[in-house]
Amino acid sequence: MVEEQPTTEYYETPDGARLAYQVTGIGSMDLLWIGGIGYPSELLWEEPGFVRLAKRLGNFSRTIWCEGRGVGASGGNFLDRWLRGTEDGDITGLLDACGCEVATIIGFMHGGPLAIGYAAAHPERVNSLVLIDTHAHYMREDDYPVGWPQDTFERWVGIVRENWGKGVSAVMAPSKAADPSFRARLARYERLGVSPDQLAEGERLACLADVRELLPLISVPALVVTRQGRQYILPDAGRYIAAHIPNSKHVALTGEDQLFFVGDVDALADEIEEFLTGGREGIEGDVVTATVLFTDIVSSTEQSARMGHRKWSALTADHYAMVRTTLRNLRGREVKTTGDGFLATFDASSRAVRAGTEIVTGAKTLGIDVRAGVHSGEIEMLPDDVAGLAVSIAKRVCDLAGPNQVLVTDTVRLPMVGSGFAFQDRGEHTLKGVPGSWRLSAVED
Repeated sequence: MVEEQPTTEYYETPDGARLAYQVTGIGSMDLLWIGGIGYPSELLWEEPGFVRLAKRLGNFSRTIWCEGRGVGASGGNFLDRWLRGTEDGDITGLLDACGCEVATIIGFMHGGPLAIGYAAAHPERVNSLVLIDTHAHYMREDDYPVGWPQDTFERWVGIVRENWGKGVSAVMAPSKAADPSFRARLARYERLGVSPDQLAEGERLACLADVRELLPLISVPALVVTRQGRQYILPDAGRYIAAHIPNSKHVALTGEDQLFFVGDVDALADEIEEFLTGGREGIEGDVVTATVLFTDIVSSTEQSARMGHRKWSALTADHYAMVRTTLRNLRGREVKTTGDGFLATFDASSRAVRAGTEIVTGAKTLGIDVRAGVHSGEIEMLPDDVAGLAVSIAKRVCDLAGPNQVLVTDTVRLPMVGSGFAFQDRGEHTLKGVPGSWRLSAVED
C-alpha cells in the first residue's frame, strides 16, 4: 500500500527525451496509467482521492504513473504524441525501463486513444486494456453521433486557451467546482503542467484523432468505464467503444465527476480490481484517531443582513484567511468549509484547542462572533472528507457552544491535564443522534 509519495524516476525515449514516471504498489501484476489531462503527477499526491486510488490499485498491482512528454517534470514536446506519433516508442521504452514484459494499459480521457493505439499495435506487450471516460473519436460525424458538434469543439478549445491555469478543468468535477481551495489547486496543477497554448493545441489534436478503425483489432480483454453525468465526456462514447471491441465490458458508474480522483474513487477501483483479478477485496477505511475541530459563525444571516453583502463578503474573506493561517501554523488539516465554518483535524488535542481559541479570538477582533467544538476519537479518512461518529459529535458540540466560546468533550479535556489550559464544567448533555450523555467543558480565556 502507498503510504507516501514515491520517488520520481526518469527514462530516456528512443529520440532522447527524458520522461518522468512514478511507481506505486506491491501487487503481482503491472499496470501502466496513461493520463490525458496535463497535470504533473507529483502534485496529484495532494489529492486525497488520488492517494486512495493509488492505495487501492497498489493492493493488487504495481502501478506505473506516466507523466507524458512536456508535462510537469518530463522533457520533450507536449504535442509530439499527436504530431510525431511518439507515444508508441515512449510506452515501449517505459515498459522496458520498469522491467515489464506485459502490462495492463489504463487510458484516461485523451490517454484512451493512445492506449487503444498501443494495444492494437503491440498485443504481445498488453494483457488487458482499461479505458476511463474517453472517446475513440471526439468529433461528431454522420455515422458517429456520439462526438462533439463542431461549434462545441471550437468553443471548448477557445475556453481552454483563455482559462487554462485558472482552474478551468474544475468543470469536470461538478461536485467540487464551488470549492475555492480545490479550484486553486487545479489552477496550480494546470500552470505547472502545460502552457495554455500547448494545452489548447493538444486538445485540438486529441479531439481530431480517430481510432475507431482500430477497435475491432483489439485482441485483449477490455474494460470501458464512464460516468453517467454528461459533462466533458459523453457516456454514449464509452458504449460505442465497448460495442466495437470484441472482448469488452462497459460499466456506467453513477456520478457526474469525470476527474478520476474526484467523487467515488472506490467504485472505480472496485470495477478495475474485479476486471483484473476476478474479485473485490476493497480496502478497510483509513481509520485514525484524531481531534476534530468544527467552527461556525454565529447568526451569520443576521450579521450579513446588517452589514450588507459587499462588506460581509470582504469580512468573511478576511476571516477565512485568518482561519487557514491558524490551521497552518498549528499543523491542522483543513477538511472542508461547512457553510459559515470550517471542519479541521489535528493529531494533538492541545493544538486543536489552541486553534479553536485563536480562531474565536481572531474572529472577534474582526467583529464576527464564532463558536467552536472539539472532540477526539476515531475517524475514517475519505478522499475529500472525514467520517465517523467522532465527526458527528464534534459538530453537535459546536452547535451547543455560545458566541465566542470553545466547547470540548472529556476525550479532549482529560488528556490535557497539565497543558496550561483551564476548563469550566458545562455539565452533561445529550447530543442529537449520538448515544449516551456527554460532559462538556468550556475553554476559559
